[in-house]
Amino acid sequence: MATFEVEGGAPLHGEITPQGAKNEALQILCATLLTPEKVTVRNVPAIVDVLQLIELLEKMGVKVGHPAEDTYTFEAREIDFGYLQSEDYRKRAARLRGSVMIIGPLLARFGEGYIPKPGGDKIGRRRLDTHFIGFQKLGARFDFDTGTCFYSVEGKPLRGCYMLLDEASVTGTANIVMAAVMAEGTTTIYNAACEPYVQQLCRMLNRMGARISGIASNLLTIEGVKELHGTEHTLLPDMIEVGSFIGMAAMTQSEITIKNVSFDNLGIIPAQFARMGIRFEQRGDDIYIPRQDHYEIESVIDGSIMTIADATWPGLTPDLLSVFLVVATQAKGSVLIHQKMFESRLFFVDKLIDMGAQIILCDPHRATVIGHDRKVRLRATRMTSPDIRAGVALLIAAMSADGRSVIQNVEQIDRGYQNIDGRLNALGAKIKRLDGC
Repeated sequence: MATFEVEGGAPLHGEITPQGAKNEALQILCATLLTPEKVTVRNVPAIVDVLQLIELLEKMGVKVGHPAEDTYTFEAREIDFGYLQSEDYRKRAARLRGSVMIIGPLLARFGEGYIPKPGGDKIGRRRLDTHFIGFQKLGARFDFDTGTCFYSVEGKPLRGCYMLLDEASVTGTANIVMAAVMAEGTTTIYNAACEPYVQQLCRMLNRMGARISGIASNLLTIEGVKELHGTEHTLLPDMIEVGSFIGMAAMTQSEITIKNVSFDNLGIIPAQFARMGIRFEQRGDDIYIPRQDHYEIESVIDGSIMTIADATWPGLTPDLLSVFLVVATQAKGSVLIHQKMFESRLFFVDKLIDMGAQIILCDPHRATVIGHDRKVRLRATRMTSPDIRAGVALLIAAMSADGRSVIQNVEQIDRGYQNIDGRLNALGAKIKRLDGC
């Protein structure tokens, strides 16, 4: 188990470029299964979850090339369906949440798909009903083996239909879209997720020959086609990493420039940081954050305490609430953090309380933060990363704390952030990676 030793209080200075978007990468890589032709994907982040999915695709029979550091090619001419029934496939696919999106493309192209119960962060219930209800509406048969925790879907031909999703699931929408692109007739998906990652997937599929309209809205119309072709695609910068760097700069009183952020695809994220009192400038497609000794949380117009809550796009992504929470600990003012989507994501605040943060955990979904306004620095401590986003929030806390902190289980952070210690150390951070601790 790898560990970070973090010496707090070191300000950052310089430029940093965000990696390619993890959540988009998982969708796009699965979409390469829809065609036997070559698909080239650029700006692929070298993070554990993505690399494991690439390895899984290769084991399934996909020919994978790696012509440049951040570029991969995929040719899914033949798929080894025997391997999909193997124990090795079960173990590999169960490691990561994104593996569930393998089913949609396999179902569309081959009429069958198999996946074990996927892994991922332990942040509460993450049901898959939306995925499989959508497949059933398209005419597929669904089975779940409770003994082996194995999902299977079969159905050919799939037929287009109207469906109203029970929730605007990002992975559910992506999976159903990929299944529907080669279904007979027209499919209409209402209450579809419309995150930039889903938009990117739909645009890529259209370049491959799909006919998807309503992109960027919650109403998608898909006219089925018989086959899809190869294409090239470049991933967006990771908006979660951009937000993490903004929060990190504020907490460590740093002056940094975040390069090539695709500002137009950040949605409400910059505005929410502005409401926290954090100053920044948009310079072309970069974000410049000046050194700031104090930042004050805004109050709502009637003077009551501000609430920051997650919501489906174009609302605030739940993946950044952990960052907003830790940033609030050194702000002037108070804020209520409301994590609506996952009931286990706020439990990491116990560690922040141990560090001296003033936080009231109201219930599994809500925490009230009373900012110190830098009058009291957080104390260094020993802690364990429970999931990707909480891990980065704890890293930010450690970087601003007084003394040397130890963060265990940093493999969780590695799942979502590429070489985070090396990149931050280049800006002046003092993070030491220890293996086997």
